[in-house]
Amino acid sequence: MSQLFSKKDKEALFTPIGKNNPVTVQVLGICSALAVTSKLEPAIVMGLSVTIITAFSNLVISFIRKTIPNRIRIIVQLVVVAALVTVVSEVLKAFAYDVSVQLSVYVGLIITNCILMGRLEAYAMSNGPWPSFLDGIGNGLGYAKILIIVAFFRELLGSGTLLGFKVVPDSFYAAGYANNGLMLMPPMALIILACLIWYQRAKHKDLQEK
Repeated sequence: MSQLFSKKDKEALFTPIGKNNPVTVQVLGICSALAVTSKLEPAIVMGLSVTIITAFSNLVISFIRKTIPNRIRIIVQLVVVAALVTVVSEVLKAFAYDVSVQLSVYVGLIITNCILMGRLEAYAMSNGPWPSFLDGIGNGLGYAKILIIVAFFRELLGSGTLLGFKVVPDSFYAAGYANNGLMLMPPMALIILACLIWYQRAKHKDLQEK
């Protein structure tokens, strides 16, 4: 077990989930964070989809990295990612059609996700399969964590539900409480995301710009 999870492997897996989160620190993957977080369910599915695709694309590219001509490496990376995105998209249509409709074109656009392409270029092309696989999982889960946090607050405060289930009691509405429709609009996702970035940088002083 210790051989499977060396110090480097643990850093590759856990650092992106926390201190070096790809969304709040590297400010990547912002577009989908704004687009699919009005409800918790599509945010969870999107996060898991990106995690799976990032992990396995890292794994495949790492396996073949020494055989890829440098001048066409981006094309090869895109082909691998496109194949995995197609598989995930078809699985969602088969087993979670309603969610796939909510995600609309954003599953297909995973192919252009800057987190995914960045990890392929910066990590998988220069590291072994196992660390690359863990790096893909870590960055995917770091991305998913932010989507889920943003979607949690947007759905709860905007619709009074979580995963489609009503959680705000009727007594609250009878007392004058009203859902905040503004929370369902994309600008609120940006505001919540900004708060998360502020918290991350306040917590880790070394991330603050000098």
